[in-house]
Amino acid sequence: MQKIRTAVVGAGFIGPVHVEALGRIGVEVTGILGVSKGESELAARTLGLPKAYASFEEILGDKSVQVVHLATPNRLHYPMAKAVLNAGKHVLCEKPLAMNSTESAELVELAWRSGFAAGVNYNIRYYPLNIEAADMMRRGALGRVYSVCGSYVQDWLFYPTDYNWRVLAEEGGELRAIADIGTHWLDLIHALTGLEVEAVCADLSTVHSVRQRPLGEVETFKDKQEKVAVKTESIDIKTEDYGCVLLRFAGGARGCLWVSQVTAGRKNCLRYEIAGSNQALAWCSEQPNEMWIGHRDKANENLLRDPSLLGDKARRFTNYPGGHNEGFPDTFKQCFRAFYDYIKAGDLAAPQPFPTFADGHREILLCEAILQSHREGRWVSVQGGRP
Repeated sequence: MQKIRTAVVGAGFIGPVHVEALGRIGVEVTGILGVSKGESELAARTLGLPKAYASFEEILGDKSVQVVHLATPNRLHYPMAKAVLNAGKHVLCEKPLAMNSTESAELVELAWRSGFAAGVNYNIRYYPLNIEAADMMRRGALGRVYSVCGSYVQDWLFYPTDYNWRVLAEEGGELRAIADIGTHWLDLIHALTGLEVEAVCADLSTVHSVRQRPLGEVETFKDKQEKVAVKTESIDIKTEDYGCVLLRFAGGARGCLWVSQVTAGRKNCLRYEIAGSNQALAWCSEQPNEMWIGHRDKANENLLRDPSLLGDKARRFTNYPGGHNEGFPDTFKQCFRAFYDYIKAGDLAAPQPFPTFADGHREILLCEAILQSHREGRWVSVQGGRP
């Protein structure tokens, strides 16, 4: 197969992360597209890319590009992913896949009919110890799952003066904390356990119903580093800062998820604890190279990420010896490696070893059930995940 060439759409926080990860696995990035000519040119220059694309249409028409990565605001995911597939290219999209399940169901169907690889970047699956945990589940090491509990908490929207386009329902969707980070947790738990959520009961809260929007947008996270006085305007916020969700899984397991973007001191902390009939597992993204294994009748264990201690599946996605930590940027690299190895293998009818559009659709259905549950104050059943 000829060398795969890729274009990246989005030059904010995540787009450059995609570019770096692609370079680490040997994928040639033809260029990048930002929200303006200036942003595109600056990103191309900073990242050492040969081209700053002038438009999305230019990328679609570039016959040398086989794959397009979408790292754009949520409302653009559906139309852009649809256009990429219709242009005859593979696509890897940031989450959430779409703004509603009608759009995401259409994308699942289109991806299936197109025959092209279509993935969603649920990168947290690819921490080596999460792959090991999933493998342990498949081997039956935990036994029957009793419960799955955890959280994903941050503080980057702690103050009412903190602002980003994600707080706007028209840009990011009616759910924010749940859709933005909660879906990472939900996808991870499904990837680890294989359990499907059957019903949810949610309670959400908007802590800051009014935020101060700068007169001129700021780059995600970057404004936390640069303390520059700017003029602002008050803006009403309807998306949630915080939420708790009770979960009922198929087969009888129970769970709970706590999500917050207003917890001081928690920069980017995902945690889970899975209780099984044989043992328990716990992991935290702030210490991603350690996994706690709990026992009733013998000493607990603390498994360190070391390829010599991991199973074959996790070892494949572990590139450094024990004691040489792997972290957030490596998860992008490994997710993309799974995606591109699949394309290179040439059998696009084979099982897909990466998060697919069907996985993205499942998360949209969960979000819709969570929002309905919160609004109606009751348990809500989750609709089937595949159209």
